[in-house]
Amino acid sequence: MVRTVRKRVRNVNVRLVGGELRVSAPPGVDAAELEATVRRLARTLLRRARAERINSDDQALAVARRVAERFPRPPRVGSVRFVTTQRSRWGSFSPSTGVVRLHAALRELPPWVLEAVVAHEFAHAFHSDHSPAFWELVRKVCPRTDRANAFLEGVAWIAERWERLPPVERSLLAGP
Repeated sequence: MVRTVRKRVRNVNVRLVGGELRVSAPPGVDAAELEATVRRLARTLLRRARAERINSDDQALAVARRVAERFPRPPRVGSVRFVTTQRSRWGSFSPSTGVVRLHAALRELPPWVLEAVVAHEFAHAFHSDHSPAFWELVRKVCPRTDRANAFLEGVAWIAERWERLPPVERSLLAGP
């Protein structure tokens, strides 16, 4: 539900309160401009709310600590967050801060896929490239790496084409 109030404010303001989107807008803002601004701000608010919900437990932190212990010199794990803003990568890791950022979709995938992504990111603390030594380390720490990479390639492939698939094929892939 959206509740819009026109009042003496300088900018369009949008807040999410429970299930209600509360909008305050200057009286002179054009309706089309207001709608576009509200859509943009609402997407940001919903993304932030989703990020808070999916990070409400320490599931990813526990996984990251378990994977880190498999390394010959375990990398420091400071914090782990599922993020809703990453579009081109499954994860990232900053060895200097110990911060791990993971694509939010990983939370819904099998645990062994998440472990492989975390292992991949941690391996970059030892090898900044994707050299044979890098892959040797990742596979040693996480033997299911190749399987997880293939799985993620399939997920990315279908996600990229999902909207173009005819409804019949989508229903077949989505299951009963």
